[in-house]
Formats: sequence, C-alpha cells, structure tokens
Amino acid sequence: MVEVEGIVVSETNYSETSKILNVMTREYGIIGVISKGCRNIKSSLRSVSNKLTYGKFIIYYKENKLSTLTEVSIINPFNDLKKDITKISYASYLLELSQQVYKQNNNENIFNLLISALEKINEGYDPLVIMNIIELKYLDYLGVMPIIDSCAVCGKRQNIVTLSSFKGGYICQDCYHNEKIVSDKTIKLIRMFYYVDLAKITKLSISQATKNEINMFLNDYYDRYTGLYLKSKKFIRDLQKLEC
Repeated sequence: MVEVEGIVVSETNYSETSKILNVMTREYGIIGVISKGCRNIKSSLRSVSNKLTYGKFIIYYKENKLSTLTEVSIINPFNDLKKDITKISYASYLLELSQQVYKQNNNENIFNLLISALEKINEGYDPLVIMNIIELKYLDYLGVMPIIDSCAVCGKRQNIVTLSSFKGGYICQDCYHNEKIVSDKTIKLIRMFYYVDLAKITKLSISQATKNEINMFLNDYYDRYTGLYLKSKKFIRDLQKLEC
C-alpha cells in the first residue's frame, strides 16, 4: 500500500458498481486504478472517483497492472471551477491534453503545470489565457516548440513583425511575405507565456483582440504540428464560437 499525490484525468465505468480511473501521479506517472463499488450511493469512494479529483491517493499499487483505490484525502476540491460549465470545459480539455502530452514525454513538470493551471482557473483567472499558456509550454515537451526568440526564417532578433504557424514562429520584416499581421502586444505576450511561472501569476489583463490572436495562432500550430485532435478541444472551439 502506498500514498501518492495525483489527479483523476479520466474515468470509465467498470462492472455495475465500479470505475477504472486514470490517475496522473507525481510519483508514478499515469496509472490505472480500480475504485471498487464507488458507484454505489453509500460508497465512501463515490465522491472521490471522478475527473478532477486531486488529492493524496492511498492505493494497493501494482506496477504495470491495475492498482486498487482504498482512500483519497482531497488537496484541492476545485469547488469554484466545478460550478461553472465554461471552466469545467477548459479543465476537461487540459486533463485530456496533459494525458496525451505525458504519454509522449513522461516529465514530472507536466503534472506540476496541470495542477497550477487548474488552481488558477479555480481562482478566477481567465481560462482561455491559462489554457494558451499551458498549450504553449506543452509544445516544448512535444518537441515542436515554435521559435519565439528570433525570426524563424533567418534568425534575426530585430524588427519582428508577426507570427506564422506555417513558418514556425516569429517572422521579421525582411522575411515577411503577406502573412497575417498580429499586434506588438501579441508578439510580446506569446514569449511571456512561455517563460512565465504559472504558479506566480497574480494579475492578467489582456485585451480580447490579443487573446484571440494568440489563441488562433496556437490552434493552427497544434493542427499543423502535434497530430493531437481532441474532442474536448473541439467542444471549446464550438463554445468560443457561441460566445462571439
């Protein structure tokens, strides 16, 4: 029996009364855990056997096999996040995205980034901005990071005029050929998003136009280079269309 810090990233019903949970843990990566009888109304595991459950999991651990859940001590219930359908939608996408990124690069920092992002969304920070920060940082772990320190074509650091997903990042004035121009704010913020410590953010004040430009760039970049087409992201895109 071991205690691990983790968060439920997905769940599947198993038999008539149980669930199999995929838990991203700090200690063992993503592990499969069976929560026996949790679908029974009187089960002590019922309330902790769902997506977004973040806490200390006490399990009978079996390496490369299905472990068994016995108890969970909640670290953060994410109460405010769970009250808002928009926040839940962004959080669900981050769970799915983090799971896919971790499968390609089992770096512990992916877990840290996910938890920091969910905490910020729960605290009331703009979920679109938080999502974009995470998406940009994850590109590094996927091995397809855009070039945001210099021109992606010639390497110059001066006179950056726009971003191009097709050309792989920043474009300088000399290499510009009819790409869509983005604002100076967008050019600066995309770089800040990569370097910022998410856990230390205390204020976010970004115009809707700038947020839209950053989000559009990242959407196109993910479509071009990652091979990840997640149902939860399609839902968010549809949600954003409704909000426009």
